[in-house]
Amino acid sequence: MHLKQLLAGVTALALGLSLAACGADSSSAAQESSRPAAEATAEPEATPEQTEETPETAGAALRIAGLKGPTTMGLCNLIADSEGSGRYDFTMYGAADEIVPLLVKGELDAAAIPANLAATLYQRTEGAVQVACINTLGVLYVVENGDTIQSVADLKGQTIWTTGQGTTPEYVLRYVLTQNGLDPDTDVDIQWASEATEALAHVQAGEATIAMLPQPFVTSALNQVEGLRVALDMNTEWEAVAGSKLVTGVLVARTDAIQRDPAAFEQFLADYAASVETANTDLEGTAALCEEYGIVAKAALARQALPECNIVFETGDEMKADLVNYFQVLYDADPASVGGAMPDDAFYYGVAASEDAAA
Repeated sequence: MHLKQLLAGVTALALGLSLAACGADSSSAAQESSRPAAEATAEPEATPEQTEETPETAGAALRIAGLKGPTTMGLCNLIADSEGSGRYDFTMYGAADEIVPLLVKGELDAAAIPANLAATLYQRTEGAVQVACINTLGVLYVVENGDTIQSVADLKGQTIWTTGQGTTPEYVLRYVLTQNGLDPDTDVDIQWASEATEALAHVQAGEATIAMLPQPFVTSALNQVEGLRVALDMNTEWEAVAGSKLVTGVLVARTDAIQRDPAAFEQFLADYAASVETANTDLEGTAALCEEYGIVAKAALARQALPECNIVFETGDEMKADLVNYFQVLYDADPASVGGAMPDDAFYYGVAASEDAAA
């Protein structure tokens, strides 16, 4: 079958996977999701064409894509520091379905995307992409207009407004509830909204007191609703029951782009690690860049949200361990959420190579 057919299936799959932009009015926010649609369960149809190395491409800039929101916050200092260097060509996109066809066709070399989309792309392209690092941990928080919820157990008998039915936020919420001895179907009343603003509106109207929302929308909501507080950090709750970190975003790269110039890719990862460190230490400067590059609408919001967005740089065995555990929970809930199968070792950049060397 043809590359065009593969693109149609994978692009359709990505429609539910984007980390949505934090808009000018902060009406939408970054949240990871996966859509268990029919096209997501189809068998891989073809392997995308490999980009042939030429004298021009061998020394070309690494073409990197980012999505508006937390998964790209850690990149903004790299973008600023490398301007004019010719090493990196960075483009911002509003949704994953814009990035997927470019990545599949080899018109992009790397992208910051939701973790489960990376796993799905690996399956659908028969190994044409690899995950190089985790760049964002969980961004979901339970907020309450009140002081009733101090633990997951306190959610029993409560109504929770949230978004992402049939997607990763639902899988995370149900897993945390179940592992704490609560039945998501009988012990709590989960109400599904189409977007975070709708969920928050029910709290603002006094129709509800509890919602599970993503960053940076949580920060915006805390500024809008008097008395609203963060009751539960879903990262903490996940780690307590799963024994690993809750993952939101990763940096995925085409295998042929890595192999074209391995030293250049390693330098990129070193530059990326430095950029993440700056993002977590220079909040004012990073927030200003987030607004400048359109990653978050306003610097003031980015400055407040950055400490809660869990921007990280995880590679190697640590990256693999956290992703394997995370993917397993999603797979158990719905295999389509990770492309129908758990990724094998070749998916994890640097890990298989180091194991082979040790053998």
